[in-house]
Amino acid sequence: MTTSRLAGKRFAALCIALGAWQASAQVHLSESTGVNLFAANCRTCHGPNPVEHAPTEASIREMPPERIYEAITTGVMKNMAASLSDADKRLLAEFMGGRKLDSADAGDARHMPNACAQHPPVKDMNAPLWNGWGDLSNTRFQSAQAAGLSAGQVSRLKLKWAFGFPDATALYGETVADGRVFVSSNAGYVYSLDAETGCVHWSFHSAAVVRSGVTVGPMKPGSSRIAAFFGDIRGNAYALDASSGELLWKAPVDSHPLSRVTGNPRLFDGRLYVPLASLEEDESRSPTYVCCTFRGVIAALDASTGHEIWKTYTIPGQPKFIKKNSAGIDYMGPSGAGVWTTPIVDAKRRALYFGTGNSFSEPAITSDSIMAVDMDTGKILWWKQARPNDIWHGGCVQSVPGRPAPSGFPRRPNQTPYPKDNCVEKTGPDWDYAASPNLATLPDGRTVIIASPKQAVVRALDPDNKGASIWEQDVARGIGGGAGEIVFGGAVDRQYAYFGLQLGNGLVALRLSDGVEQWFTPLKTPDAMQQHRGVVAAVSVIPGVMFSGGMDGMLRAVSTGNGQLLWEFDTAREFQTVNNVPAKGGSIGAGGPTVADGMLFVGSGYVGFQNGVPGNVLLAFAPAFSVE
Repeated sequence: MTTSRLAGKRFAALCIALGAWQASAQVHLSESTGVNLFAANCRTCHGPNPVEHAPTEASIREMPPERIYEAITTGVMKNMAASLSDADKRLLAEFMGGRKLDSADAGDARHMPNACAQHPPVKDMNAPLWNGWGDLSNTRFQSAQAAGLSAGQVSRLKLKWAFGFPDATALYGETVADGRVFVSSNAGYVYSLDAETGCVHWSFHSAAVVRSGVTVGPMKPGSSRIAAFFGDIRGNAYALDASSGELLWKAPVDSHPLSRVTGNPRLFDGRLYVPLASLEEDESRSPTYVCCTFRGVIAALDASTGHEIWKTYTIPGQPKFIKKNSAGIDYMGPSGAGVWTTPIVDAKRRALYFGTGNSFSEPAITSDSIMAVDMDTGKILWWKQARPNDIWHGGCVQSVPGRPAPSGFPRRPNQTPYPKDNCVEKTGPDWDYAASPNLATLPDGRTVIIASPKQAVVRALDPDNKGASIWEQDVARGIGGGAGEIVFGGAVDRQYAYFGLQLGNGLVALRLSDGVEQWFTPLKTPDAMQQHRGVVAAVSVIPGVMFSGGMDGMLRAVSTGNGQLLWEFDTAREFQTVNNVPAKGGSIGAGGPTVADGMLFVGSGYVGFQNGVPGNVLLAFAPAFSVE
């Protein structure tokens, strides 16, 4: 539903009348910043029981950020908005609108000087490929043939080209298919670039930020029409023509207004498997928010039409009313168990494996679990819970093992006291499965799922025995809450499992056969980035080499045999770009490095929930050759 401009002006007026929370508007704030702004200023009038003539929160979220911003700055309410900083107006408009402001279409490929001279169709799916999170097993391992890059060539990697994202940050991952790179920015744009030169084939402007990354493949088994599939932070799935960028279909996966696609959708045999997480965990910090109603989702869509085939909730039972809290607001549950991860497709067992998040209100026995569902029907086959009763949301203080017991409740300027009865007596540490699991083969031929929740207890689980643990190994070097020690995920080859550590600020390898730690490499952080240590991005592996991207902006390659540093590159600096957009790197997060067809790609400028350093550049590397 689309609201009128008048509704937008009323929205602005009511928010302003409540008084603006003068939050810092620096661009490095995390992606949850807008939650605080809206909760402190607007939810009283636009929450569960909106005042007369006020649009609901759901209606406001359907408005583009440009309309919201216009209502606050140049509409009839501009005098009332005079006390607000422009940066705060932008943050609020961007959060509610679901993407960065782009009133001038600055990110549109039509305005870029580096359009490709020719646009050959995307058709060769047998060409070197890095598809979303990698292969269907999530190994994040690229064979020597597909990588086109040997361990000996890594020391000769040089920057080949850089592409700048206009007025955008927060890069999530790169997909390489048939000589093209598919990438997104938080201005809502998806791009198709030439892998060799960085020239732009097309751009597509989505309704909201595309955080999931892109999966490329045929619309139907055997079809010659190749599509680019992805999801946005409003819970929608999309299919574009991979050659032209034409929208083929757009489909809402779930009706919950705070649902979001963060894991890469998986394409297999004509079906697109889409995971859903939620920002409700952070929204719940508002005293007027009804906590909590979201349940994690995995859905199967017809890849050719977007029509739903089946949808499975990670918590089977619907949230129910439990009580009225001390503020008179409904308290509901169970809730949570969102799917932040990219599912594994196990074609042999006809199963999907994925991780679930923590509970938000009441206990959910499927939270903090690795879950298996039948890929044909969506039936839950089994789950293996790592930590029961991990109940937490943004209004409560985490209880982290090894730390003193929490006292008090989070408070923010101009916010009424948070209802204590919205928090369970003993909250959890938010140690869910944020990292996408890997499917690996042990030396004895057994198949195992390698998975680690945030506290970095790596487990090998048996998919043939309902996820029974074969081995587990604690690799954590620090104790933290929800920010996590292992965040986006590891990689596996035939011998080892590899992970980056955030608190430990290092890289670690475990023997696949028994989980024994083989090596640990501590990382040296540049002085200018000492406040941004550690690795949250997923790591990637080719024969002999492990690649990682750090929150400090350092792109590194180490030996898989002993962890010795082979090559590094500082991305946290300014770059000349092929599209003449001023660009600078920052932290590296989410999808991390991608390797295919003799080149290495990484986006620099991740903010996320870890408060990283923003940036707006995609970097492409290739081995340099001497000229005699």
